[in-house]
Amino acid sequence: QAQLAESGGGSVPPGGSLSLSCVAPKNSYTGACMAWFRQALGQQREGVASIDDDGSTLYADSVKGRFTISKDNAENTLYLHMENLQPADTGTYYCASHCIVRGTLRSSWYANWGQGTQVEVSS
Repeated sequence: QAQLAESGGGSVPPGGSLSLSCVAPKNSYTGACMAWFRQALGQQREGVASIDDDGSTLYADSVKGRFTISKDNAENTLYLHMENLQPADTGTYYCASHCIVRGTLRSSWYANWGQGTQVEVSS
């Protein structure tokens, strides 16, 4: 399975924006869908957004209207643009690929994971 490499994390004040990237090797197969997950300290990993190979997207209620997931198939890169960030968005963000079922934010249904990138939202 393709190695996934996230980048773009950082520290921003509340209301700020960040864009995350997840690069897979060119010409590698990333499965029927990819997704972003996040995990806050002491919390379970939760799904943030997913995108299927037909372009269909799914968002967690907590990020709808603020986050946008997209994928550049030519570059085999997944993106997550985050706006109006809040302290509750703080955590390690992970990229995942090779879903078992399309349109899912269940972490157990993704077979391939990146190492994560840290996002901190604080004043």
